[in-house]
Amino acid sequence: MKKTFSILSIFTLLTISILTIKSCGSTEDTVNCFPNSPINVSINLNLPAYNTLNQVGSWIYLDQQQSGTRGLIIVRSSDTTFKVYDRNAPHICPDTNTTLEVKDNISVVCPKDNATWILLTGQPTQGANVPPKTYQYNYNSATRDLSVYY
Repeated sequence: MKKTFSILSIFTLLTISILTIKSCGSTEDTVNCFPNSPINVSINLNLPAYNTLNQVGSWIYLDQQQSGTRGLIIVRSSDTTFKVYDRNAPHICPDTNTTLEVKDNISVVCPKDNATWILLTGQPTQGANVPPKTYQYNYNSATRDLSVYY
Protein backbone atom coordinates (compact mmCIF):
# COMPACT_ATOMS: atom_id res chain seq x y z
CA MET A 1 0.00 0.00 0.00
CA LYS A 2 2.83 2.42 0.85
CA LYS A 3 4.60 1.75 -2.47
CA THR A 4 1.41 2.38 -4.45
CA PHE A 5 0.76 5.61 -2.59
CA SER A 6 4.37 6.69 -3.04
CA ILE A 7 4.41 5.95 -6.77
CA LEU A 8 1.06 7.68 -7.24
CA SER A 9 2.31 10.71 -5.30
CA ILE A 10 5.49 10.93 -7.36
CA PHE A 11 3.54 10.58 -10.60
CA THR A 12 1.10 13.32 -9.55
CA LEU A 13 3.91 15.63 -8.49
CA LEU A 14 5.78 15.01 -11.74
CA THR A 15 2.66 15.72 -13.81
CA ILE A 16 2.00 18.99 -11.98
CA SER A 17 5.64 20.02 -12.39
CA ILE A 18 5.59 19.38 -16.14
CA LEU A 19 2.37 21.34 -16.57
CA THR A 20 3.77 24.23 -14.54
CA ILE A 21 7.00 24.34 -16.55
CA LYS A 22 5.07 24.21 -19.82
CA SER A 23 2.79 27.07 -18.76
CA CYS A 24 5.77 29.39 -18.14
CA GLY A 25 6.51 29.49 -21.85
CA SER A 26 4.78 31.55 -24.49
CA THR A 27 1.22 31.58 -25.64
CA GLU A 28 0.43 32.16 -29.27
CA ASP A 29 0.52 35.97 -29.08
CA THR A 30 2.25 36.90 -25.79
CA VAL A 31 4.39 35.47 -23.03
CA ASN A 32 2.47 33.77 -20.25
CA CYS A 33 3.29 36.49 -17.70
CA PHE A 34 1.62 39.17 -19.87
CA PRO A 35 -0.83 41.14 -17.67
CA ASN A 36 -4.47 40.47 -18.38
CA SER A 37 -6.47 43.59 -17.57
CA PRO A 38 -9.77 44.89 -18.87
CA ILE A 39 -9.69 47.25 -21.81
CA ASN A 40 -12.75 49.42 -22.27
CA VAL A 41 -12.20 52.97 -23.49
CA SER A 42 -14.05 55.35 -25.77
CA ILE A 43 -12.62 58.47 -27.34
CA ASN A 44 -14.05 61.04 -29.72
CA LEU A 45 -11.67 62.06 -32.50
CA ASN A 46 -13.37 65.47 -32.69
CA LEU A 47 -11.82 66.42 -29.34
CA PRO A 48 -8.48 68.29 -29.50
CA ALA A 49 -6.64 65.61 -27.48
CA TYR A 50 -7.45 62.96 -30.11
CA ASN A 51 -7.73 65.09 -33.26
CA THR A 52 -4.34 63.88 -34.52
CA LEU A 53 -5.90 60.43 -35.14
CA ASN A 54 -7.89 61.88 -38.05
CA GLN A 55 -4.75 61.58 -40.22
CA VAL A 56 -3.58 58.24 -41.63
CA GLY A 57 -0.24 57.25 -40.09
CA SER A 58 -0.77 59.29 -36.94
CA TRP A 59 -0.73 57.79 -33.45
CA ILE A 60 -1.25 58.61 -29.78
CA TYR A 61 -0.49 57.11 -26.40
CA LEU A 62 -3.67 56.54 -24.43
CA ASP A 63 -3.28 56.20 -20.70
CA GLN A 64 -6.58 56.39 -18.89
CA GLN A 65 -8.70 54.17 -16.71
CA GLN A 66 -9.35 50.74 -18.28
CA SER A 67 -6.64 51.16 -20.91
CA GLY A 68 -4.45 48.33 -19.60
CA THR A 69 -1.63 48.35 -17.10
CA ARG A 70 0.67 50.63 -19.13
CA GLY A 71 -1.73 52.20 -21.60
CA LEU A 72 -2.28 51.78 -25.32
CA ILE A 73 -0.79 52.95 -28.59
CA ILE A 74 -3.54 53.82 -31.07
CA VAL A 75 -2.51 54.16 -34.72
CA ARG A 76 -4.62 55.33 -37.66
CA SER A 77 -3.55 52.76 -40.28
CA SER A 78 -5.98 53.74 -43.09
CA ASP A 79 -9.07 55.88 -43.66
CA THR A 80 -11.26 53.30 -41.96
CA THR A 81 -8.94 51.19 -39.80
CA PHE A 82 -6.86 51.51 -36.66
CA LYS A 83 -4.32 49.42 -34.80
CA VAL A 84 -4.56 49.36 -31.03
CA TYR A 85 -1.47 47.98 -29.29
CA ASP A 86 -0.91 47.25 -25.63
CA ARG A 87 2.19 49.07 -24.34
CA ASN A 88 3.43 45.96 -22.49
CA ALA A 89 6.12 44.18 -24.49
CA PRO A 90 4.54 40.94 -25.78
CA HIS A 91 7.73 38.88 -25.87
CA ILE A 92 9.19 39.35 -22.36
CA CYS A 93 7.75 39.55 -18.86
CA PRO A 94 6.94 43.08 -17.67
CA ASP A 95 9.50 44.94 -15.60
CA THR A 96 10.64 48.52 -15.21
CA ASN A 97 11.87 48.98 -18.78
CA THR A 98 9.46 47.03 -21.00
CA THR A 99 6.88 49.69 -21.88
CA LEU A 100 6.66 49.95 -25.67
CA GLU A 101 7.44 53.33 -27.24
CA VAL A 102 6.93 54.81 -30.71
CA LYS A 103 10.20 55.80 -32.38
CA ASP A 104 10.56 58.15 -35.36
CA ASN A 105 6.83 57.75 -36.15
CA ILE A 106 7.59 54.49 -37.98
CA SER A 107 8.34 51.82 -35.39
CA VAL A 108 7.41 50.53 -31.96
CA VAL A 109 10.40 49.73 -29.75
CA CYS A 110 10.93 47.85 -26.50
CA PRO A 111 13.57 49.87 -24.56
CA LYS A 112 14.79 46.82 -22.62
CA ASP A 113 16.08 44.81 -25.59
CA ASN A 114 15.45 47.08 -28.63
CA ALA A 115 12.97 44.66 -30.19
CA THR A 116 11.06 46.54 -32.90
CA TRP A 117 7.80 46.33 -34.81
CA ILE A 118 6.40 48.30 -37.75
CA LEU A 119 4.04 50.95 -36.35
CA LEU A 120 1.33 50.68 -39.04
CA THR A 121 1.15 46.88 -39.13
CA GLY A 122 2.62 45.52 -35.89
CA GLN A 123 4.89 43.18 -37.83
CA PRO A 124 8.04 42.25 -35.86
CA THR A 125 11.27 43.44 -37.49
CA GLN A 126 13.92 42.74 -34.85
CA GLY A 127 14.25 40.82 -31.60
CA ALA A 128 10.72 39.45 -31.26
CA ASN A 129 8.72 36.78 -33.03
CA VAL A 130 5.26 37.97 -31.98
CA PRO A 131 3.46 41.23 -32.79
CA PRO A 132 2.37 43.61 -30.05
CA LYS A 133 -0.84 42.56 -28.31
CA THR A 134 -3.72 44.17 -30.23
CA TYR A 135 -7.28 44.89 -29.19
CA GLN A 136 -10.58 45.03 -31.01
CA TYR A 137 -12.36 48.29 -31.61
CA ASN A 138 -15.48 49.83 -33.12
CA TYR A 139 -15.27 53.04 -35.08
CA ASN A 140 -18.24 55.20 -36.03
CA SER A 141 -17.00 57.44 -38.85
CA ALA A 142 -20.12 59.65 -38.70
CA THR A 143 -19.56 60.63 -35.07
CA ARG A 144 -15.81 59.87 -35.01
CA ASP A 145 -16.21 57.76 -31.88
CA LEU A 146 -13.62 55.04 -31.34
CA SER A 147 -14.30 52.34 -28.73
CA VAL A 148 -11.60 49.87 -27.75
CA TYR A 149 -12.38 46.75 -25.78
CA TYR A 150 -11.07 43.38 -24.61
